[in-house]
Amino acid sequence: MSDLPIIELQAVTRRYEEGVRSRLVLDGVDAEVMPGEIVALLGRSGSGKSTLLNLISGIDLPDAGRVIVEGRDITGLAERERTLFRRHRIGFIYQFFNLIPTLTVAENVALPLELVGRPDKGEVSRLLEQVGLAERGDEDPDRLSGGEQQRVALARALIHAPSVILADEPTGNLDAETGAQVMDLLTRLVREQGATLVLVTHSQEVASVADRIWQLADGHIQEARGAPA
Repeated sequence: MSDLPIIELQAVTRRYEEGVRSRLVLDGVDAEVMPGEIVALLGRSGSGKSTLLNLISGIDLPDAGRVIVEGRDITGLAERERTLFRRHRIGFIYQFFNLIPTLTVAENVALPLELVGRPDKGEVSRLLEQVGLAERGDEDPDRLSGGEQQRVALARALIHAPSVILADEPTGNLDAETGAQVMDLLTRLVREQGATLVLVTHSQEVASVADRIWQLADGHIQEARGAPA
């Protein structure tokens, strides 16, 4: 494992204009995530958790500061370059699954590979088996339960072997038991692939799977728990 951070936030500031007011969401944030770490990000609604994920992925840009991922300053990339970087190096998991209803389960999982020009039906089948859905690939997503749909989303996020997984409330639309099962599966697959996971959650129980816990409040990150020795 590299001794260099895979994610670096350097004096990152982001504010939003709300009518005549300006709301400061991130105020000169400095933080690092090491390769292979799982970091959970806690904070009240509106504290900037999703904004932080959008900045790490390059969907959004900071007003000041730098975001460095895999040694690349993505704040200095053009929009097209940031898009290509996301396609190859970032995996996303959302609260509401964001599966495409007109595609089958297998086609949803295969989509990231199609976007980077390396379709691989064998890899799709392998991942569907890993998430317990080997027999459901030809079905439409709306025929699956919420927990099953989120497992499809996990497979889709991991299929192109990204270095960084960004998960925004991945259990927020699931009951406690199903959410725990999804988190067990997610952490196991992330560890097996050697990926890095940044996880936004409101749940202390979900956050407990992480190596480190960050608390985001008043525009700043505080370390709520360090990585175990």
